[in-house]
Amino acid sequence: MAQSLTLVLSDDLYQYLYEIAALTRQPLGELIAQSVKGNLPPRLADAPAEMHPELLAMQQMTESELRQIAVSQISPEQEERHCDLLAKNSEGEITSPERVELAALRLLADQLMLRKAYAWSLLRWRGYPVPTRDAIPVQ
Repeated sequence: MAQSLTLVLSDDLYQYLYEIAALTRQPLGELIAQSVKGNLPPRLADAPAEMHPELLAMQQMTESELRQIAVSQISPEQEERHCDLLAKNSEGEITSPERVELAALRLLADQLMLRKAYAWSLLRWRGYPVPTRDAIPVQ
């Protein structure tokens, strides 16, 4: 189902959108919808339900708080343990408790990656410049 919305745009913005729509051979309405969708933060529905409250709270954070999350890293000890367990797993020498620990460490790493991506997404949506992947600062 589609909904209708009336927008009031400046003449310059309208002309710009019209030109891009013509150049890309897209209907103007589709171009605008694509532009809006492409600039919104990711939908919470696409994230694991247990992370919804945390991600929702991030929408209220300051630029500084979001940047702190965006550049955060797992501790060196966790990273080293994760690598050790991955090596043991690939060599077939991992114990059952270590397999559980490896799964937990992977979940923590996945959740951190999601937080970081969401923080960068919110910063971009708010109009702050987002560095290229190679230029993202590491603490």
